[in-house]
Amino acid sequence: MQATLEVATDGRGSYEITSRVSDVVARSGVDRGLVNIFIQHTSASLFISENADPVVRKDLEAFMSRTVPDGDPLFRHTAEGPDDMPAHVRSVLTDCNLSVPVMSGRLGLGTWQGIFVWEHRHARHCRRLVVTVQEAK
Repeated sequence: MQATLEVATDGRGSYEITSRVSDVVARSGVDRGLVNIFIQHTSASLFISENADPVVRKDLEAFMSRTVPDGDPLFRHTAEGPDDMPAHVRSVLTDCNLSVPVMSGRLGLGTWQGIFVWEHRHARHCRRLVVTVQEAK
């Protein structure tokens, strides 16, 4: 089964999508297999992380802001502003796709794990994700 999800972002930050991916897995009827989530963008990414304490995501953003700052004079690609090239670097350093096992018809995530879209641009965007659920043979 394959589904497309749209995630509206309010700008830079992380947005949990675990329940939306879980819904796709449930609709698929797959009991045991693998779900792949792919984001169709070059300035946003995906990650799996702690979903109980939102401070973890703020700390990740603080780390990334220090590692890849906006307006760094190193970057020449600034067609869409000072966050343009940093957003591309951030997405290359993280993931554009994730795979999670499907176990007993549910996501095989750990107790404190969640799936997130990481928006790297400051402006609002509508991000498209392709979710593919494959059954194990």
